[in-house]
Amino acid sequence: MSDENRRDRFELVSGLSLALLAALTAVNDLHGGKFGDDEIMGHNQRAAAYAWYQSKSIKETAVSQELSLLNSLMAAGALAPGVQPSMKTRTELLEAETKRYKAEKREILLGSEAVGAAGQVLQNDNGEKGKIVGAQQWEKKLETLGAAGDGFDRATLWLQLAMVCGAISLILRQERLKWGFYTAMAAMGVIGSYYTVLAWRLAATVS
Repeated sequence: MSDENRRDRFELVSGLSLALLAALTAVNDLHGGKFGDDEIMGHNQRAAAYAWYQSKSIKETAVSQELSLLNSLMAAGALAPGVQPSMKTRTELLEAETKRYKAEKREILLGSEAVGAAGQVLQNDNGEKGKIVGAQQWEKKLETLGAAGDGFDRATLWLQLAMVCGAISLILRQERLKWGFYTAMAAMGVIGSYYTVLAWRLAATVS
């Protein structure tokens, strides 16, 4: 085979390899962008969950203070005998409210799945029970998505380096250098593909 034929064959193989790497880079960027959007949404949902938890805590505190005040008045005998039955009824309602707020806070923090059917007291926007994703669950999802994002970034780095090596191999004339850069392109392409698959599988575990 003549030098020109070998050169043409090399350029064909290297060009096809570059095209494949470009396609892999596009797939990596697509998945990275998709799961990046999921991570942004997760941050918003986590913030909303903690804000919801805080609002329940404020309400629970107000109810607890009122209950404590009424119990203190009743224990001190500061209430007229005629109002004591109604105050007792009021304290029972406040105790029930306190328990409800505690259960709601627990579900908001841990999620419906973690508290079980017996502990599920909240409804989602569709009026369904057992569908609350807790703030701590969002924390775990975000940790996974963050690790996946790092994987997609590593994949992008290696794939781009591989394409640089491939481009250099096309413009060099010395046979040994051409194949050296082509081999480097192939190796870096494999590493980049590995990180792409690893990051995708990790991010896909977040439902």
